[in-house]
Amino acid sequence: MLAIETSCDETSVAIVENGKIIRSNVISSQIETHQRYGGVVPEVASRKHVESITWMLEEAVQEAGISLQELSAIAVTEGPGLIGALLVGVVAGKALACALDLPLIGVHHIAGHIYANQLVHELEYPLISLVVSGGHTELILMEGPGQFRIIGRTRDDAAGEAYDKIARAMGLPYPGGPHVDRLAQEAESEIKLPRSWLEADSYDFSFSGLKSAVLNVVNQSKMRGEAVQVAQIAKGFQASVIDVLVEKASRAVREYGAKQLLLAGGVAANKGLRSRLAERCEQLNVPLLVPPLGLCTDNAAMIGAAAFLKWDKQEFDSMELKAEPQLKLEEW
Repeated sequence: MLAIETSCDETSVAIVENGKIIRSNVISSQIETHQRYGGVVPEVASRKHVESITWMLEEAVQEAGISLQELSAIAVTEGPGLIGALLVGVVAGKALACALDLPLIGVHHIAGHIYANQLVHELEYPLISLVVSGGHTELILMEGPGQFRIIGRTRDDAAGEAYDKIARAMGLPYPGGPHVDRLAQEAESEIKLPRSWLEADSYDFSFSGLKSAVLNVVNQSKMRGEAVQVAQIAKGFQASVIDVLVEKASRAVREYGAKQLLLAGGVAANKGLRSRLAERCEQLNVPLLVPPLGLCTDNAAMIGAAAFLKWDKQEFDSMELKAEPQLKLEEW
């Protein structure tokens, strides 16, 4: 299966065999382009996808060592994401499926992040998936393949979004997450910051108050003419985020009798989060499944893995497939 991912600022094409074997997975990142703006500019991202998609398709097929005639289906991210960016991938996928007379499979981006784990692990249900990325922070109960039930979600900023915003406030480069994570690991002390637990039985998340608390610390330091304690703030911020993520994920594992805890999304690359979740899962005697770093960020291999769910049931999309920036996971 050939898979295409263009939901945000990475153009990626992969060839995936039986939903588990990666024959190729090429990615063109736009980070350098968007760094000057401090974040992703949707129109610029769309134009970069247009420039890259054709040669990315060629490179993926060439690297896989196959001919187009060996393909069984075309998979493409249909949402959620930036509408212009999604459209580039959807149009390319439809054109290829039409030209080769192959089935077309639209894929939910978050389902892709979750099933990136299937490329390296065997999944056992029921399981809990903690999805943490720039646009999403969700706890998802899965009682069987392709069965998604969101039991907790962010009410405001996603965790990755909060990382980028506080990094920008402290003068760190975009994307801010890796820099905050590194500084948090290096700092010997931390500035204590609040935890947002919400209601006692809630699995929802909220990071806007934490972000405001960091901005308050930064602004007070500047007003007093003091140097901003970037590393100590980073350590305190990360500790707050991780405490809430780990506690709520652990409670969900216990309540629903999950056999595994999956970590997915771009923030799954965060060393502090991976380490703390591993410790907690060891205490719970539940396996923690985390994709390798190369499969945490947006990539097309994960889209090919998720698409196999639809291939298995022979559920294909028509050429009327549209880009859906608000596509719901539970309805996919």
